[in-house]
Order: sequence, then structure tokens, then C-alpha cells
Amino acid sequence: MQLVIVESPAKAKTIEKYLGSDYRVLASYGHVRDLPAKDGSVNPDDGFAMEWENYADKAKQLKAIADLAKGADRLILATDPDREGEAISWHVQEVLRNRKVLPKDVQRVTFNAITKATVTEAMKHPRELDTDLIDAYRARRALDYLVGFTLSPVLWRKLPGAKSAGRVQSVALRLIVQREREIEAFKAQEYWSVVADMEQDGTPFQARLVTFEGKKLDRLSIGEEGTAKRAKQAVEEGRFSVQTVEVKPATRNPPPPFTTSTLQQEAARKLGFSADHTMRIAQGLYEDGAITYMRTDGVQMDGSAISAARKAVADRYDASYVPDSPRQYQTKAKNAQEAHEAIRPTDFGKDRVGGGDHARLYDLIWKRALASQMASARMERTTVELLDGSGQTGLRATGQVVLFPGYLALYEEGSDDSADEESRRLPRMREGDAPAKKGVTAEQHFTQPPPRFSEASLVKRLEELGIGRPSTYASIIKTLKDRAYVRVEKNRFFAEESGRLVTAFLERFFEKYVGYDFTAGLEDELDEVSGGRAQWQSVLDAFWKDFKPRTNEVMEQKPSEVTAALDLFLEPYLFPAKADGGDPRLCPNCGEGRLALRGGKFGAFVACSNYPECKYTRRFGQGGGDEGGDAGPETMGNDPETGLPVERKAGRFGPYIQLGEGKEAKRASIPKDIPELDLEWALKLLSLPRTVGTHPESGEPITASIGRYGPYLAHAGKYARLGSTMEVFETGMNTAVVKLAEAAAGGGRPQRGSQAPLKVLGKHPRTEAEIKLMEGRYGAYVTDGETNATLPKSIEKDALTLEEAAQLLDARAAAGPSKKGKKKAPAKKAAAKKVPAKKAAAKKPAAKAKAVAAE
Repeated sequence: MQLVIVESPAKAKTIEKYLGSDYRVLASYGHVRDLPAKDGSVNPDDGFAMEWENYADKAKQLKAIADLAKGADRLILATDPDREGEAISWHVQEVLRNRKVLPKDVQRVTFNAITKATVTEAMKHPRELDTDLIDAYRARRALDYLVGFTLSPVLWRKLPGAKSAGRVQSVALRLIVQREREIEAFKAQEYWSVVADMEQDGTPFQARLVTFEGKKLDRLSIGEEGTAKRAKQAVEEGRFSVQTVEVKPATRNPPPPFTTSTLQQEAARKLGFSADHTMRIAQGLYEDGAITYMRTDGVQMDGSAISAARKAVADRYDASYVPDSPRQYQTKAKNAQEAHEAIRPTDFGKDRVGGGDHARLYDLIWKRALASQMASARMERTTVELLDGSGQTGLRATGQVVLFPGYLALYEEGSDDSADEESRRLPRMREGDAPAKKGVTAEQHFTQPPPRFSEASLVKRLEELGIGRPSTYASIIKTLKDRAYVRVEKNRFFAEESGRLVTAFLERFFEKYVGYDFTAGLEDELDEVSGGRAQWQSVLDAFWKDFKPRTNEVMEQKPSEVTAALDLFLEPYLFPAKADGGDPRLCPNCGEGRLALRGGKFGAFVACSNYPECKYTRRFGQGGGDEGGDAGPETMGNDPETGLPVERKAGRFGPYIQLGEGKEAKRASIPKDIPELDLEWALKLLSLPRTVGTHPESGEPITASIGRYGPYLAHAGKYARLGSTMEVFETGMNTAVVKLAEAAAGGGRPQRGSQAPLKVLGKHPRTEAEIKLMEGRYGAYVTDGETNATLPKSIEKDALTLEEAAQLLDARAAAGPSKKGKKKAPAKKAAAKKVPAKKAAAKKPAAKAKAVAAE
């Protein structure tokens, strides 16, 4: 028997069908072990020796692999064809070696697509594990561990509220933060454009003013309304004729097939997918045998694939769409050992696979790969110059005409920028033509700051700088989101306050290690290890001998010293120069104290030096603006019953009101739906909870109040939501009883076990059982009728795929029955002693005891 190890059960089932009865294929379910999350897992003093620990949830799977390995004649490690795949194979081998069940014959097999022909051919050409790739993996893993476990404690102790830092993610965060700074520092400049709506032979077009009063104009030349109105009048009064028509032929060549990076970018632009979601869907397509391996830097395609693509083009279009010779693309990856074939369909005859997001992503991959072997597009770019009779006012119209669409008939690459005016179509014109003028507009514009990064543009920028590797971009972006260093609005990254502060700290104290060139250079060194041209411990040693002393140096500084250094470093941002020349650090509240950065339990903030006399504060994230600053508690009046002051204050979780002082003080958050807070409203909020009345059935009181999740009703430990703060004070007994009854019935929804599924995902690819996505008490879960599996936080229920659901159920089933909530069997009673049966009545207890023991 020959034992084959792959990552996923989907691959295992498919490959086992291809190989025959002599093979057993098992899945490792990804990595089987890792560095424990504790100090000492990497020991720099012992040649960077690493202590590995098996994942607890892989125990059953590792046992199954080990049991089969005992009787296997050969072990074939067939994990993915990249560094991570090589590492998984190595980990599996080491686990089996430690358990003394490693077969003597161990071979490594890789394939770029899961098709029968590819897999069976790969089995004929086994090799040994690539030690260079394994060393590169170990070096990266050790580096990430050392940075995380050395730098993060510095952050925790010196920068309150900070979470953690990472070798690559901190550099990606710096890109987002720097873009935020550029946007805030940007000063918009006014400019005007004058455009004439023209028409020639019934075809409308637009011409832009480029010459005024005999002077050439650029985009910003007309800077105020008065000049714009004069220019508009000149165009309206002028009689324009065509002076020159310049036609230039142009050719557009198709882009190469997708790499990991370009797939993530294009899926973000055209499909709105996150990088993480794109890779999950691509993984499913790969495991289904629909596409080649999706983690690659390569743009080349196999010769047979090129031939198949050219044939598919010829079948779909006429011969003019097939170039005379096959197109060859060269990869830009520095490390050829890790550069595989581009992402492409395994069968160009299939123009559709699956449904939903799988079908959409496959369609994108199929079109891009097919277009890469199509003819170039041919077009004419036309520029038309028009002058009025005086020669003092000139217009220009630009556009292009597609003569032959070529690959554009199938696919056009997306762009992060809007289309320029050259992409417009123009009517044919000749010198001397006098197009009709239909109208003239003068529009005001303002220069725009650079756009915030989208996932596509961030991935593109990281790749341009050589930071990270395409296969890591999805996890980098996910980490930034999970740590709340950034937020995403309308598919654009915004730097959060915590992300800005961490970046400032790292730039001030660890500038070298968040430098773009340094990070890219380290990536190059790791690629040298992959290629066998550098020794991994040497790379780690060169990094560690400078990094460790620097962290020790920063750790020795007092938090107050760190805050003072950050105050000076961030001065241009926190206290920018004022237009009137005033002191930007002067407190806007008391007019005497000076503002400075301070560190608090919940993070950094700006405060006045005259504290406690002046209690002005400003959030760190507000930059140099005085708007929104908090001048301290605001007294709203006194409570007529107690005579105590009612104050409005600002806290960590937003504004609140307080009655009295010290431990006895009453506090209440200020809801957002109160239009204008006054003393009357403040006293109402402080009076909560409000008793609505006594429930007519239970006799227990019903109360209304505002909690962490908003306004609600409470009765005998049961709750019902209210729609607004106003309802807390206006809801009567009848309405309260009805709302509580509806809440007790699940808000009108069917009870657990009979509710409708959120989505029917389809049949399990291995058991054929129907998989449903359900909403449960503790969140979303999937079920096949026998096994339930909770969705992890890393998977959004709206983005869940059938294969992901199947893997969750397989893993849950492999883990065995849950111990949580499992009732213990009743303890057996001690056997009753035999006693003489003097009376018939004495037999009854013995019979009863026997019955209990038998249950």
C-alpha cells in the first residue's frame, strides 16, 4: 500500500479516484504543527533552534496518518507546489519520524493542476523534499515569531492600547497611514474648465479650451471664476473650424494570464472581492480541478495549454483573432524556483464552472487566460485642433477609434483610475470643417488628494515595493482588519487611531524595521535562501544582532519619555502651523496652557498643561484640529430632588452624564437618537430603569431601560428590544406585554430545529448529504443533518462556499462527539446485600433496585 498525503479532503477524494486501489490518500487539513505561542519557541542562542508543537485539533488526523504509515510501503507527500506546501510535507514527515512510523521510502510529488493526466504524470516523476524551500519557510516563520514576540511586549508596555506588531503587516499599515497623512496635508487648488459641446455629421463630441487670449493653457491655468466667464464668452462668440487632424495608429497587447497578485487586484476591481475571499474561492476551484494552482508569481503557460487556448480562440472567433505565433510571457519573479505556471483553466473548452462566486471568478480567470493568446487590438488615436477666426481662442478634441478589437472583444483589464478623455469616440473630421456648436459650459473644479488605498491598489503597491509575497497579501490585510488598525468603507482603507499611533511609534523608535527598502531587501534575502544561495541561520543572525539591542534600548525608556519623544515626532501632525501665525500649542479653552501628547490607560490623547484647572482634551486621531475637543465636564444644572450637580462628560466609550461624585455617582450614556440633550432629558436617563407596570399573568414587574445593545424591556429574566430611546419612556403596559410575548416566541421566527435555513449550499461533495447554513443561538453554523459545525470568525457567512462548509463538517466529524454539555451516566448503585427473605414485602425494594441497575 502506498500512502499519499495532501492538504484537503476534497483533493484527497479526487486524487484517490485517479490513482487506484493500491493508493490511500489522506488529508492533513493544512499545517499540522507550528511554533507554540510562548517565549522560547525560537532560541537565537542555539542556532535559532525551533520548538514545534502539534495542533491539538489535528490529533485524530495525525493518528490516522500514523496508523496507515505503519503498514505503508511508500509515503508520497503531494502537498501544494510552493514553500508552504513543502513545509506541510516536511512537518508531516517529522511527525511520523518522531513517532517512529516513517516508511523507508519517502518521496515528494508536485502537480500544478488536479486532473487525472497531471496527477498520474506527476507520480512518475517523484523527487526528494526541497531543503532550500524548507529552510526559507523556517527562516520566515522564525523572523515573524521573533519580531512578534520581541516587539509586541515593547508596544504593550510603552504604548497603552496598542495590540501587536508584525514584520510585514506593520509596513503595509505604514503605507495606509502615510496615505492618510498625505490626504490630510493636501490643500485643494481651485481651477476651471471650459468645454464646448460640438456636433459633426450628427455625431456629438466635446472640445476643451486649450488656448485663450493667444496663450496655451494647462489644467490649472484658469484659477478663478472671472477668467472662466471671460473664456466661456470668448468660446460662445467664436466661430471655430478644424485646423489640424492628427491620426496616430496604436496597438494594445493583451495582458498576461493571472498571477496571485493580479488575480486579487482584478477580482477586487471587477467583482468587489476581498483578497481573502478571492483566495478561498480560487482554492475551491483548484481543488475541483477547474484551474491550475492559484499561488504563483509566474505568467507563463504550458505549451499544451497555449495550444488549447489558441484552438479555443479559433473556435470562438475567426482566424484573424489568433496571432501568427503563440504569445510567450516572462515572469518578473526574482526567485524562479517558486515561480510556477500562471493561473489558468485546466480545460479551455469549459467557459463556465460552478455557480455564484465560483462561477464569477472562474469566468474572470478563463477570459484573462484566453485573451492572453488573442490578437492585439488595433486603433487610431485622433487629436483635432480647432481655432476661431481671430486665432486667439483654440479648442482640442481627442479620442480614439477601434479598427480591430482583437482581445478586447473578450476581455479588458480593469483600472483603479477613471477613463481619460482619449478613450472617447470622435466623428471623422477634415481640415476646414466647421462643426456646429451646441453649447459651452464653464465648470469649477478643485484638485483632489491622492485616493485612499483599495485592496487592489494596496496589493499592487506592496508588489511594486517588493514587500511580502503575493501568497501572503490576503493574510496581511485580514490581520490589519482583525486588529482594528484600519477600517474599510466603500472598499477603501481608512487608518484608525490605534493604527496611526502604532505606526508613529514604530517610525520613531524602529524606523529601519518599517522601512520599505529594508523590508524588501529582507524578502530578497529570504528568496536567496529559497534558491540555495544563502544560509538561513546567517540571514536570521544578521537581523537579530541589530534588532534585539534596539528593542532592549526602547524597553529601558520610561513611558513618559516615549510619550515626549512621540510628542515631538508628531508635532507637524498634531500641532500644524496656524494661518494667522498663532501658537498651535496654545490651549483653545483656557488660552494659557500648552497642549501636548499624553498617554492614558486607553491610549494617547492631547491635553492642556494647566490640568486640573483646565480639563481640555482632544483625541489623538483628531490631528491638529481644535474642533471636537473636550474642555472638560459641562454642568447642566442641579437635580431638584437631591440638589446634586448633573454633568456632561466624555469617556472612553463616548459622552455620558453623571449625577454626583465618587462611587455613589449615577451615570448614564447619552443615546445618539436624542436630538438635543438638556437637563430634563438628562434626569430622565439617570432615572432609568423605568417601571412600566406589573405583568397581568406573572405579577412580576416590567421595566424599560437602555443597555449595551440599545433600549429594551425586561420581565422575569426575559427581554424584548425597543426601537428607540423615546419608546423607553412611552411604552405602555399593553404594548410591553405584546412585545415580551413576541420575543418569547422568537420574534415570530420558527423555533430551533424547524427554522428555515439561511442558505442551502448544495450536496456534500463526499457524502452527498445536503448542507445548509443555519442561524443558531451562538451564531451561524452549517449542518448536513447529522453533524453541526460552527462558522469560525475568519469566515463570513455571506462568503461561505460549499467546499468550506464541507471541510468544516469533515473536521467536526473527525473530532468526535462534543464533550460540552454531555451528561454523565448515572452512577451505578452498590449491589444490595442479600438478606433472608422473611416477609414478602421485603422483596419489593430489592426488585426496585434491580430495575434501576438495569436502566
